[in-house]
Amino acid sequence: MARGGGGMAAVLGLAMVLAAAAQVACVAAGHDYGKALSKSILYFEAQRSGRLPGSQRIAWRASSGLLDGKANGVDLVGGYYDAGDNVKFGLPMAFTVTMMSWSILEYGDQMAAAGELGHAVEAVKWGTDYFVKAHPEPNVLYGEVGPLVGFQVGDGDSDHDCWMRPEDMTTSRRAYRLDPQNPGSELAGETAAAMAAASLVFRRSNPGYANQLLQHSKQLFDFADTYRGRYDSSITVARPYYASSSGYGDELLWAAAWLYQATDDGRYLDYLANNADALGGTGWSINQFGWDVKYPGVQVLAAQMLLRGKAGAAGASAHADVLRRYKQKADLFACSCLGKGGSNSVQRTPGGMIYHQSWNNIQFVTSASFLLAAYSDHLAAAGQAAQCPSSGSAAPSELMAFAQSQVDYILGSNPRATSYMVGYGATYPRQAHHRGASIVSVKVNPAFVSCQAGYSSWYHRSGSNPNLLDGATVGGPDEYDNFADERDNYEQTEATTYNNAPLMGVLARLAAGHGGARPLAGVSVSATATAMESDNQTASPPSLLPHVSPVEITQNATASWTERGKAYHRYSVTVTNRSLKTVHELHVGIAKLTGKVWGVDKARYGYVFPSWLASLPAGKSAAFVYVQAAPPADVWVTGYKLL
Repeated sequence: MARGGGGMAAVLGLAMVLAAAAQVACVAAGHDYGKALSKSILYFEAQRSGRLPGSQRIAWRASSGLLDGKANGVDLVGGYYDAGDNVKFGLPMAFTVTMMSWSILEYGDQMAAAGELGHAVEAVKWGTDYFVKAHPEPNVLYGEVGPLVGFQVGDGDSDHDCWMRPEDMTTSRRAYRLDPQNPGSELAGETAAAMAAASLVFRRSNPGYANQLLQHSKQLFDFADTYRGRYDSSITVARPYYASSSGYGDELLWAAAWLYQATDDGRYLDYLANNADALGGTGWSINQFGWDVKYPGVQVLAAQMLLRGKAGAAGASAHADVLRRYKQKADLFACSCLGKGGSNSVQRTPGGMIYHQSWNNIQFVTSASFLLAAYSDHLAAAGQAAQCPSSGSAAPSELMAFAQSQVDYILGSNPRATSYMVGYGATYPRQAHHRGASIVSVKVNPAFVSCQAGYSSWYHRSGSNPNLLDGATVGGPDEYDNFADERDNYEQTEATTYNNAPLMGVLARLAAGHGGARPLAGVSVSATATAMESDNQTASPPSLLPHVSPVEITQNATASWTERGKAYHRYSVTVTNRSLKTVHELHVGIAKLTGKVWGVDKARYGYVFPSWLASLPAGKSAAFVYVQAAPPADVWVTGYKLL
């Protein structure tokens, strides 16, 4: 915290004044959102790496990782451990900082009223101070991008073979490097987004620091865009843990959107608009948002620009149509979460939680809740609703109510009456999968605990962890609302920083009741742009303007037969590119599929055609078939890029 002490003091002073004036402690639906907000921010102090400050509130932690980067000749001390391990993975850490910053930008006033703005800003700065260190050669990145030290510190494999307090670490602490010969557009792009968003957080309280972050952000964006490549091809050890399934197109758009928010420089708006098709921004209709896939976040940011008239008079007139197409995708994300997205609607557990996957499903619950809350407030301010594909519209109040229902589920309004935030409520996880929390604190017993001793004496020990991982939001229950509070059940009991980062924003919103949102800090909206957008809405609401997908899907039953008294059908699905460009990275969604499918392969975000059919030229078609004893499956386009 060496940089910007005066600015931080001003922020803390503002927070205390507002807290004393408002004393907001909203308890609704049986939940104290203010208390949950405090805990959600406190958790980040348990994840700190580096030399801990005197203000450290999680007292069972001590300094760790003090030699990080030394072997590479660079200071990489600091940052956050991503979860219950002792590894600093850059991609989820940067996403965490971006979402913490966005939470503050949307709901900083509400955090201040709850007395938590200072702590939230400190949490952001702990991450950005590390990113500044992790980008040690800024001159090389001007124009011609030079060496960039990658942000993953430690070896995931060796760390995961060891159960050890971070204060005792003896495992490899190698730093993995990105540079023009070893590019990583996802990692550089996400970190550019994090530093741009954070620059807005510090714009008024610490403008010098904000400018420093913005300079790093611009360089990192240029590096990511100029030397395009998948980061997990350069840092292969990250692939088993944080593989980039969505590619880097979303991170490039995400970074450009945040840089435009932070700078008002039209070239970033031009980039967001001109690359909307090529990088998938207006092609992807995905119903989950997280550290890997940023498309819904990009789409909501672009929609907010349109709703606020943020694009500027000249920029808006030039890019109005593409911004509306971004907004259509943002609407579809919201509708899908509410169950109004047709086949693209998100599955829910019997207890009402949105469900995507067995491992750490709650990450998608918290991120969706934040997006819905923020989008709801901006829609309400513009007097608009989300337009759903086949179910009319979804009012802003519906989006907010659903976001609240998901937060309430996490806090204990679920079939098990279990809070999935450690330390909140009467019943919560006691055996969180976390090395530091599960081993006696070094403050209590400084005797060295080896890797194997950690496993034999602490990992397999029954009973509660000796240290409370206060505020940690764990992975959560399965698709049937079942949950086992067991330390070795890492899919359900491990918490991550990116679970909590978006949750702190929506908790601040709920703690404030109907206080609503405020404009993004440091962003000015011109009267000309606002008037221009109002004129457009008079002619036709942006969400209702037609947009025909360039990818057409048709399916027909080509054969039928009876076997053992049951009628089977062979369905043929044809996918045709109706545009004048080539479709790349085409993903299709298939729901209500009960039989076998041939001609496509299952992927992280739907189904894809074989590698030899990597693209679909203009006017060309591809086909696949499936057989089932049921009506036709629902088939739709999940995403594509158009070049």
